[in-house]
Amino acid sequence: MSENQKEVVIYSTPTCHFCQLAKAFFDENNIEYTDYNVAEDYEKAQEMVQRSGQMGVPVIFIDNEMTIGFDEARIRNLLGL
Repeated sequence: MSENQKEVVIYSTPTCHFCQLAKAFFDENNIEYTDYNVAEDYEKAQEMVQRSGQMGVPVIFIDNEMTIGFDEARIRNLLGL
């Protein structure tokens, strides 16, 4: 992670359309991110619910700022794009 790179974490499932959109957006903009598949990783699913209070995906954290769903305008703002 470069000096000005923000920490991006996405909690997702393989079948979630908005999760796929978010990851494609990160890839297109060369944003490094950590992806947790909460469909297969029970501990990360529990962590997601604890951190966000949400059961649905995607839940995205950018430097600990939470975004629910794929809110491109908010994500661009948080990333400084």
